[in-house]
Amino acid sequence: MLSARLPISICAATLLAASAAHAADYPQPVYMQPPVIEEFSSWYLRGDIGFSNQQLGSLFSDQYAGLASVQNVDRGFDSAPFFGLGIGYNYNDWLRFDLTGEYRGKANFHGLDIGTWPAGACGGAPPCYIVDRYTASKSELTFLLNGYVDLGTWYNVTPFVGAGVGMSRNTISNFGDFSTCINSTSCSVSGGSDASFDTASKWNFAWALHAGLAYRVTKNFTVELAYRYIDLGNATTGNGINFDRSQTFPPFEFRHLTSHDVKLGLRFNLEGLTERSRPVQYYAQPQTYVPPPVYAPPVYQPPLRSRG
Repeated sequence: MLSARLPISICAATLLAASAAHAADYPQPVYMQPPVIEEFSSWYLRGDIGFSNQQLGSLFSDQYAGLASVQNVDRGFDSAPFFGLGIGYNYNDWLRFDLTGEYRGKANFHGLDIGTWPAGACGGAPPCYIVDRYTASKSELTFLLNGYVDLGTWYNVTPFVGAGVGMSRNTISNFGDFSTCINSTSCSVSGGSDASFDTASKWNFAWALHAGLAYRVTKNFTVELAYRYIDLGNATTGNGINFDRSQTFPPFEFRHLTSHDVKLGLRFNLEGLTERSRPVQYYAQPQTYVPPPVYAPPVYQPPLRSRG
């Protein structure tokens, strides 16, 4: 009986020991690092160059009061270059702001008015007219605070829209008024002589609307191609005087100056792209599982019988 139970007890102890060893060999939990997400740095520098396509709402002078009527035949500006610098801030992944200063180069102005004299001031047989040809140059120094909304990114291309408000210092220089009388014996009345006008500048409220595409070339460098509509307010000349200095004239007002701009912009992140885990979480190291000890059951041994 003893010899039969001993192998069974040994087998049971071996199986229990193997089970305990297998339990101690379970794989440890895997520690997963949170994914690293790239975000734009907060601050960036920008530069822009472009060309303007400017319009004038109306041209006005007090000397028009002496005419029965005035017909604006032509008034417009040639295209002119501009360039600007600015600093911006990325508020988050889709909203950013920048403050820009811009010099808008001299745009040549050309205009043509035909004024009709009243019958009593004609100096000849009515109807009689005065034709005024205008030339000038216009430039601006413009400061804008802009906000942009990025509309998503596909293949590193990000469309965006934006708006800006600020101030513009508009300057009119080299303004000349060259007059020709038609069917009149004299051009000595107001506005009837060639005249030049002093340079003058005026500060105005300005606002702008933006739309464009941004292409991310590298982590630090982005190129923009954008359209902008900008309202620059008004401008004015100084006082005028005819070439023989015998007569002075009131200033001309350039009312409602606007422009459709096309520009190329460059953005450079001051700190590149920062890498961080989002959200930042800290995980405790997993505890190692230690199973309780397993003991083999005692082997029953019958009492020894004494031989009598």
